[in-house]
Amino acid sequence: MAKVLVFTEVTADNVKSVTYEILGKLAGNEVDVAAVGQVPAGAVAELAKFGAANIHSLKGDNLDNYSPEGYANALKEFIGNGGYDYVFAGSTSLAKDLFPRLSGMFDAGMASEVTNFTMDGGTFAGTRPLFAGKCLAKVEIEGPKPHFVTVRPNALGMPSSENAAAGNAADASVSAGEIRAAIKEIIKGASEKLDLTEANIIVSGGRAMKEASNFKILEDLADTIGATVGASRAAVDSGYAPHAMQVGQTGKTVAPSLYIACGISGAIQHLAGMRTSKCIVAINTDPDAPIFTKADYGIVGDLFQIVPILTEEFKKIM
Repeated sequence: MAKVLVFTEVTADNVKSVTYEILGKLAGNEVDVAAVGQVPAGAVAELAKFGAANIHSLKGDNLDNYSPEGYANALKEFIGNGGYDYVFAGSTSLAKDLFPRLSGMFDAGMASEVTNFTMDGGTFAGTRPLFAGKCLAKVEIEGPKPHFVTVRPNALGMPSSENAAAGNAADASVSAGEIRAAIKEIIKGASEKLDLTEANIIVSGGRAMKEASNFKILEDLADTIGATVGASRAAVDSGYAPHAMQVGQTGKTVAPSLYIACGISGAIQHLAGMRTSKCIVAINTDPDAPIFTKADYGIVGDLFQIVPILTEEFKKIM
């Protein structure tokens, strides 16, 4: 049995859902959870339900806003004192920035963007995509501990059963150390929807959307089924959508339960960002579009006619 720490990020009154996915796979190990800032009481109860023995809220000066130096210094101190064998986190924008720095500070190994893993006998063995998802590599970590692992959100799925643990909640005082580059302000985006990397359902539009205002029909469908709207690189390059909405190799990598691709041909770089989706639905006028080779369900037709019909049908049943 390994001693494991799962680092999570606090979002409003909860924590990132990928944290629960990771906890589900770590059943049978001694698992703690830590976040910079106060972990909400509701989240503490949920984390305990899925196997967190101890839940730590890390607090200190200069930690109100994220900075790679401050968070890394604070976590290095906490991890070093805790004697952990492994440190996990969701592969979010923050963790992608933070964890390589942390592993370097410990001179330790790291496995990133893992889509599955086992902890047989307390030893990590993971799976991660390579070459834009064309193949899967089995990865292990050698060298000094702790070992660091980031897990792609939505890849593991939520735990099918609970694994209740003590869930002892406590504050821990940590130091941010010297910060040479600090974030002065974070401006919240206008959308209240989940980030693409965390969304369970995504509706994406491509160049066939023709103009930015036409994304309204995708937004109507997304509002009906509780989805987040994405876009292909072609749509972003054409100015129809901001880069924050881009799905693909040069955008965001997603793994939702349902991905609806509207007017997207299926270029390699786009497939690299969404091919691990559990169910893919493609809508395109071209029956030979590459997206149909990856889709579970395909509709050959005009998205401007089909998407409004889907929206109305979903409204009837939801």
